[in-house]
Amino acid sequence: MARQLFVNLPVRNLDKSVEFFTALGFSFNPAFTDENATCMIVNDGAYVMLLVESYFKTFTSRSVVTATDTAEVIMSFSLESREAVDEAVRTALKSGGKASEEAQNYGFMYTHSFQDPDGHLWEVFWMDPAGPPKDAAL
Repeated sequence: MARQLFVNLPVRNLDKSVEFFTALGFSFNPAFTDENATCMIVNDGAYVMLLVESYFKTFTSRSVVTATDTAEVIMSFSLESREAVDEAVRTALKSGGKASEEAQNYGFMYTHSFQDPDGHLWEVFWMDPAGPPKDAAL
């Protein structure tokens, strides 16, 4: 069986989060969706579980950080072109997200980022299929 990745994120308003990520082109698995959670499909092996904060807290004895004030992780996903990266960030900002870092152009890789409605950090990137030059440094 292939290894799968599930990232669990606390959200304040599940409907608003679903609307936001739907605008960015993501879909959701209805078999893993109820009033407490939904499963956002990234690809055949990667998923993001959006969990209402009170439900998220049932999975850990630790306190839940407020993503608008602190950062623990930056989620990244790739797109097929630089233009698609910029369009995704524009869509995120129009759909209730906030600006994060400025776009970075490394030649073989282009990145831009945004915050979702809960303040979680997302980076969108395009990378040349040929990969970085042998002497490239990030």
